[in-house]
Amino acid sequence: MKIGFLTACFPERKFEELIEWAAQNDFENIEIPCWPKKFEKRRYAGVTHIDVDILDKGTIDKINDVLRKNKIEISSLAYYPNYLDPDPEKRDFNIVHLKKVIGVANKLGVGVVGTFVGRNKDENDDYNLKMYKDIFTDIVKFAEDNGIKIAIENCPMLWADRWPGGHNIARSPEIWDKMFELIKSDYIGLNFDPSHLVWQQIDYVKAVYDFKEKIFHTHAKDTKMLPEKLAYKGIYGFGFYEDKIAGMGDIDWKKYIRALYEINYDGVISIEHEDRGWEKDEENIEQGILLAKKLILTYLI
Repeated sequence: MKIGFLTACFPERKFEELIEWAAQNDFENIEIPCWPKKFEKRRYAGVTHIDVDILDKGTIDKINDVLRKNKIEISSLAYYPNYLDPDPEKRDFNIVHLKKVIGVANKLGVGVVGTFVGRNKDENDDYNLKMYKDIFTDIVKFAEDNGIKIAIENCPMLWADRWPGGHNIARSPEIWDKMFELIKSDYIGLNFDPSHLVWQQIDYVKAVYDFKEKIFHTHAKDTKMLPEKLAYKGIYGFGFYEDKIAGMGDIDWKKYIRALYEINYDGVISIEHEDRGWEKDEENIEQGILLAKKLILTYLI
């Protein structure tokens, strides 16, 4: 396994600067966000470190030169909107842009694109799963034709004010089983993030074994439960947990990484920095990422 990080936590940095920093700090991989320029940058959303709308051969060659020079690989291109948005114009735009990202992944030799499914929050799971099948059947066929695996992150995204569209149905093993039954393909799987399972009281280690064939990529982010707030707010109140640097929350990283070894996962563990306690400035974010790297390396062979 190799270790990398998602660059969305550095929204103002240029691609070349990110690659150089990654190389200087002994990273082997990075995960690159590819949002369209029309989206406003906000906390880790709307970040564009590779603009797929203007990518010509010269730009692709330049990207590859920078990567080669610094001995860095791209583990995944990232685009996380809502493909089940009830607004057909927004939905269609997101689908078209995802296909652009898939096409660029093919040209760059990146085998994985990380994304969400999304959700129509006004409809039930059955409705959303039918919509998922209708929309993603074509997307997955397009990905297959380009040799790209679609890795769905399992964050429920229940906070519409924090992400374009809000809500993501791909939240739990129950839903994953239904998704993968509806679309049988080796090209759709998971960008597995254990942190989103902790606060849902789902066994993240068991889920690794149960979905070993579907884990294409994995995020390293932690969650710290706040029992006093949970007792006050209840499970519908939210705010009863905090996103933390990997190794600083409730995840047992030794067990998690051991499970990845046991299923023969040979991909990337990508640090996703969303810890508000380490967001004072870019230097502070750097320190948080390097701390996560140090803690994770404790368990890597």
